[in-house]
Amino acid sequence: MIEVLNGIRETVVYKEIKSFLLFDNTDNEAYPDHWHTPLEIIMPLENPYRISCSDSDYLLQEGDLLIINSGVIHSMPAMPGERLIFQADFSLLHNVADIESTLSNIPSALLVTPESAPAIHEQLKNLMLDICKEYFSDSILISASIYSKLIEMLVLIGRECTVNTAAFDVTRTKQKEYTEKFIAVCKYIHEHCTEDLSLDDAAALAGFSKYHFTRLFKQFTGVSFYKYLNRRRIEHAEMLLVDPEISITEVALQSGFSSLSAFIRMFKLIKGCTPTEFRNMYEG
Repeated sequence: MIEVLNGIRETVVYKEIKSFLLFDNTDNEAYPDHWHTPLEIIMPLENPYRISCSDSDYLLQEGDLLIINSGVIHSMPAMPGERLIFQADFSLLHNVADIESTLSNIPSALLVTPESAPAIHEQLKNLMLDICKEYFSDSILISASIYSKLIEMLVLIGRECTVNTAAFDVTRTKQKEYTEKFIAVCKYIHEHCTEDLSLDDAAALAGFSKYHFTRLFKQFTGVSFYKYLNRRRIEHAEMLLVDPEISITEVALQSGFSSLSAFIRMFKLIKGCTPTEFRNMYEG
């Protein structure tokens, strides 16, 4: 299944349909540690399937879905059965309103089961089956159709899994207003995380006092503003570290950190290793 592997970096080779690759996989073989830039969605059709991802092990039952974000190291042992493995270049989706903030809020790996997401699991499962049918069909506009189904999946995930719309301690009439405001704030942080972005700036963008914003932001994201900002900066740094031509110091500065020591300290706190160790791991 993996055609081009340099160290542990997989280069996904798109074939019949640009930006998408789908395997109806029945191979009883192991896949070593690897990572790639496309988003990946795995769904077993027959028999369970085990996936190691971001230091966690997932055992998927038939119909479960695991969404693996870009740049995440994962592996699969040899297991009999059938599963759909869908890889998508979602770079074009960053231009779609609200999708970027949804993508940035998806964790390294998101497991969707009937128990963890009963409101959307069946819809996501059916959308994956629809994508499979479309991918192997002889229809026209296949790419556009698959994009539309992928967007629908991300909308469902964004509403039910990555945005806790019931967390705000406000009346129901304020829920939608606050949710839209904080989606916009998260999108702004994602786009401007490498700049000198302060809590005051973010609060002013949302139209709240700093103290009111701090409380609402934590209700919305589950973490403080600065923890969220630093996570986004480290995610940006991860992409830069893949390029061995960029020095660690330059990565720190380009990721919004004022000093190399602050960058190393925050990187180790969030990733559990130093930037150099991370780079060596990705070079395989």
